[in-house]
Amino acid sequence: MKIGKKMARDTALLTLMQLGLDTAALLLSSFIARRLGASATGILSLIGSFLGLAGILSSGNAFLCTSRLISEEIGRRNGCPERVLRHGICLCLCLSTAVSLALELLAPAISRTFFSGAGMTFAVKIMPAALVTGAVSACLKGYFNAVRKAGIAALGDVAEFLLRAGMIVSMSLGSTSHTESSVCRILIFAVIVGNAGSLIFLGTAYLLRERPPHGRGELSFSGYARLAFPIMGGGVLTAVLSSTNDALVPVCLRQYGDSVEEALGLFGIFEAIVIPTLFFPSVVLCSVSGIVVSESARASGAGNKRRILSLTDRLLTVTLAYAIMAAAVLMRFGGFIGQLLGGGETAGRMIALIAPVVPFIYMEIILEALIKGMGEQGFSSLNYLAEYVIRISVVLILVPRIGFWGIAASYYTSNVFGNIMRLRKVLRTSGAGLHIIRRALLPAVYAFLIMGSLEPAFGIMGLDDRSLPGAVIFIVLWVLGYGAAFCCLDKIKTDSRPIRGLVVQDDQISI
Repeated sequence: MKIGKKMARDTALLTLMQLGLDTAALLLSSFIARRLGASATGILSLIGSFLGLAGILSSGNAFLCTSRLISEEIGRRNGCPERVLRHGICLCLCLSTAVSLALELLAPAISRTFFSGAGMTFAVKIMPAALVTGAVSACLKGYFNAVRKAGIAALGDVAEFLLRAGMIVSMSLGSTSHTESSVCRILIFAVIVGNAGSLIFLGTAYLLRERPPHGRGELSFSGYARLAFPIMGGGVLTAVLSSTNDALVPVCLRQYGDSVEEALGLFGIFEAIVIPTLFFPSVVLCSVSGIVVSESARASGAGNKRRILSLTDRLLTVTLAYAIMAAAVLMRFGGFIGQLLGGGETAGRMIALIAPVVPFIYMEIILEALIKGMGEQGFSSLNYLAEYVIRISVVLILVPRIGFWGIAASYYTSNVFGNIMRLRKVLRTSGAGLHIIRRALLPAVYAFLIMGSLEPAFGIMGLDDRSLPGAVIFIVLWVLGYGAAFCCLDKIKTDSRPIRGLVVQDDQISI
């Protein structure tokens, strides 16, 4: 069974859109770091983490819930995806109303404990304006992803980002002071405008959509909630643990001996420069992950184990090959990229240091999509809990002793452990093989052999790969050579593995 042309087309479209968004996001982070300063960037990162936690609590991880449950509904006879969408929106409205009331009542306490003082109370009180619109938008994005209109969901993301970025830039240029309170207001007003614009676009697209015939559906609101709560639990748990980790990093940096401004500055560099750079090449995988959730959920709902095996086998091979090449590029040019984006030598060294763990980080994107599509939310939540316990423990132990570099250690230990567990679970559930030599060792050999052949060639031609044009040419030739190695040697292929009289080869199933 081949991965459908529709899936490939959606992946290409989403990749192009996400590539533009990620590029713009990196430029925006660079602008913020240069305009507002590193410490203000750290404040923005902390506020963004808290706002993200509030958003998850108010939407209940709505995109994943609606995408997966609507996909399963489509896979059933007499299914009604619109009915499931209505249940999702109703549940999100209930959750966002409750979270909004809690923020209004607890704003003074939150501003004193999570932030620096009572001056943040007003900023916390206006957060609910961003929550309701964000929750409903997430439901609509999940619907369009499930019905294979992922391009519409992506356009909603584009509209949201452009409005949010425009507000941040215009308000930053017009602001004369960059206190915690003023920076927080900039971000929250930008999120409010972005969410509202996305909701208007997605709502209009939903009303104008084609209405294909469907059944009456049997899923009740209580049934939807019963299915959604385990999915929500994983998202909420991850958001809580991530926010806790983010809040602890500046505290531990201060224990190491950094001042408040230095701690926020280092945290801002890490969150605004290092992490976006490490994740930038994952644009292809992020684009396909939402589709993978939908496709694997459909296959799971229909009991099609052959489709799950075929998807898993192909995705593991391509993901590791791509991730290893991305890691090699980041190791080679991390220092140059960090300085180019305004993070200085510190950001460059951190990018190059964490780059070897990039294959594990990128595997998580696809493995989580497969795990959630196959309905293994319980495992996902427990694994995230264990992963963040390790990450937070390493932060608490090492950052006060070795400073900024303890963050790198926390990423290494948590990502290696968590993604080995995910890979083990996916291989067991799908029946796919590991094949570590073909999937990991050979791509690494290809990447470094091609790099080794390019370096002397650049020296002979007198090109300087430490300049921006030279680095771009080097990377392009490196990636093209790497891709050609796989095409010529025909190494990217799926396993041949018998299952009950069937053989799966190159995504084809034969008896």
